[in-house]
Amino acid sequence: MTPNQAWELILQQRHHPDHSSDDWLVETPASDADRAAELLQLFAPLVRALPANQPQQVIAQMGQSLDGRIATITGKSRYINGEDGLIHLHRIRAVSDAVLVGSGTASADNPRLTVRLATGPNPVRVLVDRHRRVPADHHLFTDGAAPTLHLVAGRYNPASLPSTLSAGVYEIPCLSDEEGPIDPREVLRVLDQLGLKRIFVEGGGQTVSTFLSAGLVDRLHVLVSPMIIGSGQPAFSLPEIDSLADALRPRANMVNLGSDMLFDLDFSGH
Repeated sequence: MTPNQAWELILQQRHHPDHSSDDWLVETPASDADRAAELLQLFAPLVRALPANQPQQVIAQMGQSLDGRIATITGKSRYINGEDGLIHLHRIRAVSDAVLVGSGTASADNPRLTVRLATGPNPVRVLVDRHRRVPADHHLFTDGAAPTLHLVAGRYNPASLPSTLSAGVYEIPCLSDEEGPIDPREVLRVLDQLGLKRIFVEGGGQTVSTFLSAGLVDRLHVLVSPMIIGSGQPAFSLPEIDSLADALRPRANMVNLGSDMLFDLDFSGH
């Protein structure tokens, strides 16, 4: 089995999650066996059937430098991670129902949030933009590549949700008007009512940190690039703690992707 063949199996499992991943244990040439096995191990938790008591799964990722920076002091972040890290990022998009970013990341990076470096479907794109700060000419509003949910401040009315999603932009008032971090539970409630179960929180640092602080992240992939920026925006912004006993300690698996080191962190038991 080659890594490409392993990826095809992962996509099949994503669409047919009731199939047992035991079928993946097949003989494979030694030259590609390790990479294929790592790929299967990484993505098996992201595509298996969700248990009845878990209505949604939240996957998050952070791309950072060795010194824990996700952007320069002026907000430049393209590209901290290398090609292998970007391919990994696109693969997570391909197995997710929805990919979510905050307004700061969307404004600074003008992302497409589509699958271009891997095979697989584009997810529904979710933009958390309480005060409509993202420019109207950005890709998420103009390219028509996938449905875009534009979450803004306002009274939430479930009856106003579309019955089906097609390429286009859907503005959904559902966020509070207050300053400060969003309530991620409000966001997940809307996505759940639209049938979106696997949610990929791609960025930025504040948005990922908000979901993490709320205890809503099941899996976190931290991609560390061999780069030292020296100053700039920190990866995580979490509440202060007095003792290391209060630090988050997820189960960890480390994988060398080539251009980046991946920390696969499992919070599902927390």
